[in-house]
Amino acid sequence: MFNKVLIANRGEIALRIHRACKEMGIATVAVHSTADANAMHVRLADESVCVGPPAPKDSYLNIPAIISAAEITGADAIHPGYGFLSENARFAEIVGAHNITFIGPEPEHIRVMGDKIAAKDAVGRAGIPLVPGSDGAVISLEQARAEADKIGYPVLVKAAAGGGGRGMKLARTADDLAEALATAKAESGSSFGDDTVYLEKYLELPRHIEIQIIADSHGNVVQLGERDCSLQRRNQKVLEEALSPALTDQQRVQIGETVRKAIEKLGYLGAGTIEFLYENGEFYFIEMNTRLQVEHPITEQVTRTDLVREQISVATGAKLSFRQKDINFKGHAIECRVNAEDPRTFRPSPGEITHFHAAGGPGVRFDSAVYSGYTIPPYYDSMIGKLIVYGDDRAHCIARLRRALSEMVFVGIDTTVPLFVDLIDDPNFQKGDYHIHWLEEWLAEKSG
Repeated sequence: MFNKVLIANRGEIALRIHRACKEMGIATVAVHSTADANAMHVRLADESVCVGPPAPKDSYLNIPAIISAAEITGADAIHPGYGFLSENARFAEIVGAHNITFIGPEPEHIRVMGDKIAAKDAVGRAGIPLVPGSDGAVISLEQARAEADKIGYPVLVKAAAGGGGRGMKLARTADDLAEALATAKAESGSSFGDDTVYLEKYLELPRHIEIQIIADSHGNVVQLGERDCSLQRRNQKVLEEALSPALTDQQRVQIGETVRKAIEKLGYLGAGTIEFLYENGEFYFIEMNTRLQVEHPITEQVTRTDLVREQISVATGAKLSFRQKDINFKGHAIECRVNAEDPRTFRPSPGEITHFHAAGGPGVRFDSAVYSGYTIPPYYDSMIGKLIVYGDDRAHCIARLRRALSEMVFVGIDTTVPLFVDLIDDPNFQKGDYHIHWLEEWLAEKSG
């Protein structure tokens, strides 16, 4: 087991990792920017090191500073959380080169899955169904037109190194393709330093379904069911459910086993998520995230597992503490991403939280690092917490979520809590009848 883990992240995920480490008897090191000197994970960690000024590139993305912090504190492992350096293959290599364990997959898997073209090739050969698309990168407009004609319109032009909706443009007709290609390449080059793009069939009303897996270094792979992440705004997840109200038990078993066998073939290590678009009973691979997901707690609730503890354990070379036969899905869980934003305009709302009260009671969990008197800095993502609610079934879960939302108190800032209060009472949400465009349509109707 590790003696000391450096947590290369901030906010609620840094605190989540800290808590898992403490329960395992592992000392923790918090790194922080000058803006996060009073953050909760810094206050609770055994040691803390300032790694730079507020800008992420100068602190949380500052690899030399993070490696130095690990060395001077004697940390024998680094957990990257999600975001920042969590899917940076070069960072994972540098960590290993300094005889420190990277709590995550091998660098080659991070690198392959970080390139969407290479990822599609790898998982396709392992047996995972793919969205119809171009055979590799699209270099010219002429090639794009030929590929689009084969695929059939509408098509998406997508950045090979993309994420979060950046570098992704829709061409509904051949007349739209030139502009979509040029815009996607420019946006991808600006955002990721790589303007490689490819084409993919655009599915009109799919759901976004992802499968959670975890694997050890002894060849054991377990899939922990699906999450429905279809409620999105600008390609960013807003609310997630486990399990999906759209799938049958037979579909759940089939796609879960397909993913488990594919990950076994790939020889993957650690936690990961295979993401799909799902439409008309068919699954189409989007990407693989080689890290812990923001929404991992709802999987923990319905499977009664601790994914962060398991991540840390398998990184030491231990076997998984459970097998596939031990995973039985029970109940229903929903996660709401609570952002410091105006719930109507979504304008960020940094500032001091003068009073804070978290929801509680049976089946309610609030993963957050905020507290009364904490000042939310303006430099980072606006998510300040995750309200996770569990119930015996979906109806029970929604009833608990309604009660939990009514208990949440934030004074001094705006949050998206009122958005969820309205959303969960919508008849279509209550029926589980929605797709990846539904939330934006719902928001447009409300604002109109």
